[in-house]
Amino acid sequence: MTHTANGLSGTIGNTPLIELRELSRRLERTILAKAEFLNPGGSVKDRAARGIVDDAEATGALRTGGTIVEGTAGNTGIALALIANERGYKSVIVVPADQSQEKIDLLRAYGADVRVVPAVPFTNQENYYHVACRVAESTPGAFWANQFENTANRKAHETSTGPEIWEQTGGNIDAFVAAAGTGGTIAGVSIALKARKPAVLTVLCDPMGSALYNYVTKGALEPEGDSDLEGIGIKRLTANFADAPIDRAVRGTDVDAIAMVHWMLAHEGLFVGGSSGLNVLGAARIAKELPKGSIVVTILCDGGQRYLSRIFNEPWMKENGFQKPSSLEFV
Repeated sequence: MTHTANGLSGTIGNTPLIELRELSRRLERTILAKAEFLNPGGSVKDRAARGIVDDAEATGALRTGGTIVEGTAGNTGIALALIANERGYKSVIVVPADQSQEKIDLLRAYGADVRVVPAVPFTNQENYYHVACRVAESTPGAFWANQFENTANRKAHETSTGPEIWEQTGGNIDAFVAAAGTGGTIAGVSIALKARKPAVLTVLCDPMGSALYNYVTKGALEPEGDSDLEGIGIKRLTANFADAPIDRAVRGTDVDAIAMVHWMLAHEGLFVGGSSGLNVLGAARIAKELPKGSIVVTILCDGGQRYLSRIFNEPWMKENGFQKPSSLEFV
């Protein structure tokens, strides 16, 4: 049985790197996208969740019969709930009320104790992050995953996602572009790629409302505008992102990111969420600045199934001023 996976955790990672053929043809540059939506929990957060739990078990922070607690926009909680089930733990997941119902329903289906709290700023003590911390402190045998500040998150991408991209491209990569939520993915992948090829251009693609674009470009945490994209963008500096080797930043609007989601579905056959749309948008814009034939890699964070009631719902699209694109003019 040399080709079997070691449980659910053993199926995480080694996702395909997909060439976006039509987009690449039109740009005359190659856009490659890591299909993280094919992880067993359906998102890139499976890697961070496994890394965080592995580290907690190794350090003794999480013991037999314990409870994993996390505050999350959904995907990390989904991954943690599955891993908790696999390894015999309980899970308590605190989610802000502005996240898609599909994610909340999945968490409940997976057996997590889901606590939905008001969507309030980080400075408010009722923010999901602070509530999760308090729940962990008051629950016997609990471990707070703390994905924003726990650098086992970043390490998971430094040791898996980044090396996989390097091997899949044969080291033939000119730029890596990704958004940041906790910062773990972009930081870990960038560290791994820079260690192998310092000349690789690493770029943050930030949504409106986030402070990281201004942090990278001028060293100031100054958010501008607003965004409805889930799981990405942040107004503070996390331990995972703080010293990441990021060369530059670009910014994308929800309108353009969601346009890219629908363009990819229509032209690439890929059904992905809004953060993936933003990542591909950023990759395309960076590619246009590079010489023809350049290779740019990005991340497809999760699938579109979790957003059926939003970005794939015509009334919601119309109400929020979004529409399907007729061309690639938004790139």
